[in-house]
Amino acid sequence: MSKVRPDKVATVDEVKSKVAGTSTAVVTEYRGMTVAQISNLRRQLRALGADYKVFKNTLVRRAITGTQVEPLGEFLVGPTAIAFVDGDVSAVAKALRDFARETPKLIIKGGVTDGRLLSKGDLSALADLPSRDVLLARMAGLLASPLRTMAGLLKAVPQNLAYGLSALIDSKGGPVVAADVKVDEVAETPAGVEEAAPAASDDAAAPVAEVEVEIEALVVEVEADTTEAPTEDAAREPAE
Repeated sequence: MSKVRPDKVATVDEVKSKVAGTSTAVVTEYRGMTVAQISNLRRQLRALGADYKVFKNTLVRRAITGTQVEPLGEFLVGPTAIAFVDGDVSAVAKALRDFARETPKLIIKGGVTDGRLLSKGDLSALADLPSRDVLLARMAGLLASPLRTMAGLLKAVPQNLAYGLSALIDSKGGPVVAADVKVDEVAETPAGVEEAAPAASDDAAAPVAEVEVEIEALVVEVEADTTEAPTEDAAREPAE
């Protein structure tokens, strides 16, 4: 019985180690590519969190048997190089697609993620997606927009109330100003004698009650306006 060569055992162990570290891999065919081109592609993919390397198909099949990337065996035909992805798969798919456009000898065959096969069309669709950072930025913008709108509404309540109260006071002839009191008149008041405050007549009490009712109605109206319609500041918020 022949012994398995140590280099083959090492290759199988290496593939098993990569499979254990990720559930996503993309298979390509590199027939006709130069060593410089393969090295250039490897550097680009490494920057995106993918390890790109040439393997023998028989050794890869042996290594992935019984693992979640076993369906990858469907694409193991011809000279094969595999990108094991430990990062943004859409960014890796885009880098492979762009490189294949410049170097037609690179053929993207398919891949697998979480046990599900990815066809060439699937990888092309992933390449068209925005990067993970862009998606996170858009999500943050969507979450922040309602908060900015709420802040504008809360700010508008006291502003609208203040404007309404000011208009109400002006309609009643302006604020009440205390009458000027002469110093001589104060001095003539005997010590220890308090002047009796003039009793409020029914005619004077009626306007006060009327103002109180109008203020309460104004508060209710302002609250209703801020609930039914967004403020001018909120209306100017750009759509996310």
